[in-house]
Amino acid sequence: MYKRILVPLDGSKRAEVIIPYVEALARNCGAKIIFVRVVEPEPILVATEPVYPQFDADSYRYKMNEAEAYLTGWCGELREKGIEVKQSVCHGPIVESLIDVVERENIDLIALASHGRTGLPRVIFGSVTAALLHQIDRPLLVIRSLENE
Repeated sequence: MYKRILVPLDGSKRAEVIIPYVEALARNCGAKIIFVRVVEPEPILVATEPVYPQFDADSYRYKMNEAEAYLTGWCGELREKGIEVKQSVCHGPIVESLIDVVERENIDLIALASHGRTGLPRVIFGSVTAALLHQIDRPLLVIRSLENE
C-alpha cells in the first residue's frame, strides 16, 4: 500500500503527535519513513525605507545543525524498532520545500499533525496542511494536535 511516508516535523511536541501513528503504519505496510524539517529563511521586513537584511551565516549553520541533530534522534529511535528511516533538512519556504521532497523521494503518503486552527488565526498564520491539500496529489494523514500537547 504505502512504501514511502513523509513526516514533516518542526521540533515541537505538537508535531511529534503523528509519530506513533506513522510508526504503526510503517510497521504494518513495511514502509520507509522520511522525516523532514524545513529551516525557513528569515522574514523580510516591509518598511517605507529600504531594508537590507543581513544573512547571519552562524545562525543559519546553527539552525541547520540543530535540525539535523533533531531528526537524527528520531531516526535512531525508529531504527532501533526495526523501521527503515531517512531524514532530510531543507531550507526555504515550508510548503514549497515539502512539495520538492515529495516529488524527489516519490512519496506515497504525507503524515502530519495539524494545530487545528480555524478562523482568523488560520488566516494570519496560514496552514501548511491546507496548502499541501490544495497543491499536492498525494494522500494526507492528518492528526489534530491539541493545544495542551
